Amino acid sequence: MTPRTSPPYRADHVGSLLRPPALVQARQEHAAGRLDDEGLRAAEDAAVRDVVAQQEQIGLQSATDGEFRRTTWHMDFIDSLGGITHTDEEILVEFHNEAGTIEWRPAAMRVSGPVTLTEPIFADHFSFLRSCVTTATPKLTIPSPSMVHYRGGRASIDDAVYPDLDEFWDDVTSAYAQEVRALGELGCTYLQFDDTSLAYLNDPKQRAFAETMGSDAAHLHEDYIRHINDALADRPEGMSVTTHLCRGNFQSSWVAAGGYDFVAEALFNDLEVDGLFLEYDDERSGGFEPLRFVPKGKVVVLGLVTTKRGELETKDELKRRIEEAGRYVDVDQLCLSPQCGFSSTVEGNALTADQQWAKLRLIVETAQEVWG
Repeated sequence: MTPRTSPPYRADHVGSLLRPPALVQARQEHAAGRLDDEGLRAAEDAAVRDVVAQQEQIGLQSATDGEFRRTTWHMDFIDSLGGITHTDEEILVEFHNEAGTIEWRPAAMRVSGPVTLTEPIFADHFSFLRSCVTTATPKLTIPSPSMVHYRGGRASIDDAVYPDLDEFWDDVTSAYAQEVRALGELGCTYLQFDDTSLAYLNDPKQRAFAETMGSDAAHLHEDYIRHINDALADRPEGMSVTTHLCRGNFQSSWVAAGGYDFVAEALFNDLEVDGLFLEYDDERSGGFEPLRFVPKGKVVVLGLVTTKRGELETKDELKRRIEEAGRYVDVDQLCLSPQCGFSSTVEGNALTADQQWAKLRLIVETAQEVWG
């Protein structure tokens, strides 16, 4: 086995991390009007410096800012695109856990004007992150182009603005291509597109939902893959890009279930990224059989360590599952990570910071023992 010197790394992580108490307090003070914008930025800067140092200290080769400046993993970015607004209506998203169901009711998103990139999004986030790292590669995570479409589908796109859906996709992928180029100019060499749609579509219930939103669910994943490729067609030389697939991650709860079988062949062979972070922490994700479609040269990061519970996995358990995955794809094409972020939204999952760091240390130590 060989170590990896470019992303994704043998021991990696998805991106979001639990917000530290001081940052949570600062956000509350800012929302109440008792802390100004400069004060909030200072609190965010301090939290990012600390969390980058912690990631490097435990031996991770990539470091993120924990998504500390965001409320959610996706909407802070999408809302920064030109043409995106919200309506007075709410949409209902049901998240499930062992105790029952959590209802999340965000405002419905609307594409009410041409989709544009008015200025590079998260440029200041990345520049500050880059200034903090000493040994790790700074990694930026953004939602994939698919996420501008999936939640509302055709029904959320103004017919007067985009009578032809191809024109919508031309503008979305053009905006993303501009974003990718701008990030490259800032020195970003590790970019991740986070995408729930490509995992959700393995669930028949989600395919039925996509149909109600005006989509051809049988081929929607193929459309999304093509549009991601369009967005990345002119990515800067030397930039590694990965995609993370997730079935929902909100306060330790999930939305969809189902193995990767429905999307696997197109996902692994047609999506032009360097690596895929795949959720594999429990039976909801199915078996490893779909990995038989992974071609030579593409890397899969196995999300075997759950972020939804604090109980720590064992090295033996992780090694056994890596070996099992190796029946379908060369183990040298595999890496290890948590199944998702620890805090996809500002609320975070139901585990402690100590449990979070224990899980990340376990990933680093296990990867060292498996791959050297």
